[in-house]
Amino acid sequence: MSARLKALRAAALAGVMLVAPNGAGADGPPKPSGFDFYVLALSWSPTFCASAKASSNRDQCGEGKRYGLVVHGLWPQNERGYPENCPTDQPRRVPEKLGRTLFDIMPSMGLIGHQWRKHGTCSGLAQADYFALTRAAYERVRIPDSLRNAERATTVDVDAIETQFTRANAGMTRQALAVTCERGKLSEIRVCLTPQLAFRDCPEIDAQACSLPSVAVPPAR
Repeated sequence: MSARLKALRAAALAGVMLVAPNGAGADGPPKPSGFDFYVLALSWSPTFCASAKASSNRDQCGEGKRYGLVVHGLWPQNERGYPENCPTDQPRRVPEKLGRTLFDIMPSMGLIGHQWRKHGTCSGLAQADYFALTRAAYERVRIPDSLRNAERATTVDVDAIETQFTRANAGMTRQALAVTCERGKLSEIRVCLTPQLAFRDCPEIDAQACSLPSVAVPPAR
């Protein structure tokens, strides 16, 4: 990773951005245009890989893959609704060389490309900077040990998952995240972050949480 991208990650975690919209230089914090905050969507890979739509995704769901929570995307979000597929002077295609640097947290070129076109183009960031910020956002969130080491199938209360996240992440409230489900299984953890990557409440996202009292958590194996 380049020194510039390492600096971007460090600055984002410290609450200071090194780039302005479209990658222009700036000394101050970011000034988002067209959105209010970010949603970091973390997908429970075993649930996705058990679905029909995962049949062609061998990078994430192939034999021997043992991913747990992976990055679905970093989404610019408004208090209500969100922008998508924004005009940009950046390339629409993500080079494979860049994409494969993300495979430890976002293991699919198809996913990476789709997230850039739909959401990353609305961030106002250069392509490489957007993905550096995505990694910084991922590293900002501490994943509870129960989901880091989920080697057997379990059923967990949704309330307990929220408690584990808020206890593991200082400053995160229950209103700053949503646990979503699909067919009774854990689907995603969605965390709301300011442009400087501080936790913040987000009523619309919180309202999207799973309505079931508990969810099945397939093992990461």
